[in-house]
Amino acid sequence: MDRDLWSGLAVFAQIVEAGSFTKAAARMGQSASALSHAMRSLETRLGVRLLDRTTRSLAPTTAGESLLQRLRPAMLSVDEALGTLDQARDKPAGRIRINAHRPAAVHVVLPKLAPFALSYPDVAVELVVNDGLVDITAERFDCGVRHEGELQRDMISVRISDPVPLVFVATRRYLDDHGTPQTPDDLGRHRCLCYRYTSSGTIHVWEFERGGRSLERAIPGTFVTNDVDLMRDATVAGLGIACLPLPHAQRHLAAGELVEILSGWAPTLPPNHLYYPSRRLPSAAFRAFVQAMRD
Repeated sequence: MDRDLWSGLAVFAQIVEAGSFTKAAARMGQSASALSHAMRSLETRLGVRLLDRTTRSLAPTTAGESLLQRLRPAMLSVDEALGTLDQARDKPAGRIRINAHRPAAVHVVLPKLAPFALSYPDVAVELVVNDGLVDITAERFDCGVRHEGELQRDMISVRISDPVPLVFVATRRYLDDHGTPQTPDDLGRHRCLCYRYTSSGTIHVWEFERGGRSLERAIPGTFVTNDVDLMRDATVAGLGIACLPLPHAQRHLAAGELVEILSGWAPTLPPNHLYYPSRRLPSAAFRAFVQAMRD
């Protein structure tokens, strides 16, 4: 098979898997117009339409779906062959794509990347921040990082952090102006900053733990966001009270920009886990990366 035809078939598979030219282009490091040209050339060469395209949707035609069913095993075999070849490298090399929620990306993964880069200079890392739940296989990530309990099914998981404490915080000025809540019931009289989950669209229900007793409160948020950095910055700006991961608030607490409240009431999030498909043949680069995240 000539190189141009194989390249066109690979582009076709990527476009269908990604669900759009734009997403496929981002994955492949090319422009959407280049992929569109490649698809037109492939369809002209094969003499059959492979994609049904509208301004709102994209899907393989019947002929395209039939072709994909035959292509996928072949492409998987190529990936496995390349993975086997990678085992023979003296030095790990290649690219690793990770999808992590923001607190883990900033406070767990990023601090370990500098020493990893020194040890493995031929390994490139792409770290994508996404606080929603992502199908890492469909999106062609090598691994994901989420809290225990949020992992995809049928995955190998490796714990890479301790449990993550939460903390209730506000500025001193806000507390001087509005008073300091002493119990969770007092929060109903305060301005509270809430987090909306990206995947489900629901607003985080605040949880409290004390003396072995747990309770939940649906806090009416006067400010809602789906970005934990923005929620922290809004708290520092004096908008109200927030519940934040301690690593995200620690620097601001130490600087006196934030004050902890309801001490002893905050729960703890489960540890972060790195996870990846059980059927994946780990490359030398990926094995080195997993070990670096565990250390």
